[in-house]
Amino acid sequence: MKITILTIFPHMFDSFLDGSILARALNQGLLTVDVVDLRPFSQRKHKNTDDDPFGGGAGMVMLAQPIVSAMAAVAPAPGEARRIYLSPRGQPLTQRKAETLARAAHLVLLCGRYEGVDQRAVDLCIDEELSIGDYVLTGGEPAAMVLVDCVARLVPGVLGCAESAAEESFASGLLEYPQYTRPRSLNGMDVPEVLLGGNHAQILKWRREQSLRVTFARRPDLLETAPLTPLERALVERWREDGGMPGPARPL
Repeated sequence: MKITILTIFPHMFDSFLDGSILARALNQGLLTVDVVDLRPFSQRKHKNTDDDPFGGGAGMVMLAQPIVSAMAAVAPAPGEARRIYLSPRGQPLTQRKAETLARAAHLVLLCGRYEGVDQRAVDLCIDEELSIGDYVLTGGEPAAMVLVDCVARLVPGVLGCAESAAEESFASGLLEYPQYTRPRSLNGMDVPEVLLGGNHAQILKWRREQSLRVTFARRPDLLETAPLTPLERALVERWREDGGMPGPARPL
């Protein structure tokens, strides 16, 4: 997979791409990330990429011309890449969306700044707008990092263990179950006995129930669309009728 990032602050991505799993994926050729500075594409004398908004208002607006020119340079053929503008008005980034994007050969991410981007740039060269949450950032660079991290880990070979991505929060439509490691006992709190017995069927059953419990307590909205069995649906309905967190349980 290839990812191209258009930004006026390319240095912000240096340490991000040099760390841990992403660095290994880049070194192994599993992923290619190009960070492209928008400023050299500006046709203005001082290479500025913003101007006052027509109609007045606070702040500045990113110019359309450098964006259109840069997009033509990095993705010249129609349909060659999926072109995404990181924007607070975009559709929310979800695990399902990340899975779809991970199947693309080339993603181009536009990082907005200031009060936004001239709408003509969006109309001419953006396929979709994505948001990482209902809040406002100083710029699109942190959002682009989130998207890169989220999508890259779904590329085959990047995580090393395919099961890691499959078992995490949201992959199954539910939040992830609690995890434990050594020692078995810490400050009077013991690891659940079921995890120590080696019965994988019982472990899977326990983890699934814990995922249901955590999701019910923290993100009940996810249960509306999660792929639950009829028995699990009935269990959730019983919890709702009881009006609270299900059963006595360990801290989650």
